[in-house]
Amino acid sequence: MNQQGGLTLLTAAMVAIVASANYLVQFPVNEWLTWGALTYPISYFVTDLTNRWYGSELARRVVYVGFVLAVILSVWLASPRIALASGTAFLVSQLMDVAIFNRLREHSWWRAPLISSVLGSLVDTALFFALAFYGTDLPWVTLASGDYAVKVAIAGMMLGPYRMLVARG
Repeated sequence: MNQQGGLTLLTAAMVAIVASANYLVQFPVNEWLTWGALTYPISYFVTDLTNRWYGSELARRVVYVGFVLAVILSVWLASPRIALASGTAFLVSQLMDVAIFNRLREHSWWRAPLISSVLGSLVDTALFFALAFYGTDLPWVTLASGDYAVKVAIAGMMLGPYRMLVARG
């Protein structure tokens, strides 16, 4: 696939992942987890693949386009508060992911995607849950803790597909 086609596919994936996560975060699975935690971590996988294949400048471009389109969709799918919280958390954490990944890219193949995703997820989770649910009746600190644990687990599980795709790309 050519570069433009690859970037278009990665950007579309980013928008779909973030918009679906923003919708699904409104629905707790239990007291420790929302459905959004099962989809959102894949956004770091998309960012890391973009960074590995096309570099940090184009990875940031995918983040910016994904941010704008996902916020617009999220206002419609969720609420303005969730869209604002998500947009803020997404932009800060994804740009941080790009920077950390880029700094670690020359180390062992797994270090850059794992460390950047784990740290990006931590920042995203803290910002999102505080902005989206502070002052509500939801147990947002508990939900944030559960969501973060799942995000870390998914970051680890995505290392296999990451390794396979990078080897092919």
